[in-house]
Amino acid sequence: MKQRPASPQRSDEGAKRAKRAKKKNRVLGWREWVALPDLGVKRIKAKLDTGARTSSLHVTDLERFQRGNKNMVRFAVHPVQRSSRPLIPCEAEVLEERRVRSSTGHSALRPVIQTTMRVLGLRCTIEVTLASRDQMGFRMLLGRRALRKSFHVAPGRSFLSDVPGAPPRKAKPRKAKSRKTPRKS
Repeated sequence: MKQRPASPQRSDEGAKRAKRAKKKNRVLGWREWVALPDLGVKRIKAKLDTGARTSSLHVTDLERFQRGNKNMVRFAVHPVQRSSRPLIPCEAEVLEERRVRSSTGHSALRPVIQTTMRVLGLRCTIEVTLASRDQMGFRMLLGRRALRKSFHVAPGRSFLSDVPGAPPRKAKPRKAKSRKTPRKS
């Protein structure tokens, strides 16, 4: 019996279904390890915040300068929480200056850069504001613009991705919960 070739419409539908299924598996917890390869940051712990529009990165020694007709920034990244080491020197082109309101309600003009983020084996281009996040618990905040097209957030989970630069973890088997039987009096 001859096999008929698949119609173009069916193969397109199958490809769309496969793409949706693959996208469904892109789930991140409320905090994750990410890499910023363009900046030389192998790993940084980031808090995912769907209430924040823009992502933010903790930087020190922020210096604005001109290179030709481009606005540039030079800064240092401290990717480890509560530590000033390691210190990663960076330079980037400024996309724009954006007024951002902090969680405390203060408004400030911050430089915005574009960089590559790597998480769950995917590379995405994101916009990041540069600010001092020294008083915050996380050195990086991932806002909804960075997450909207590629990821779903599971707020009750964390660290669903592997640590960038580290060997993949083995999944731990979950222990079955024992059911307690009510005592007879």
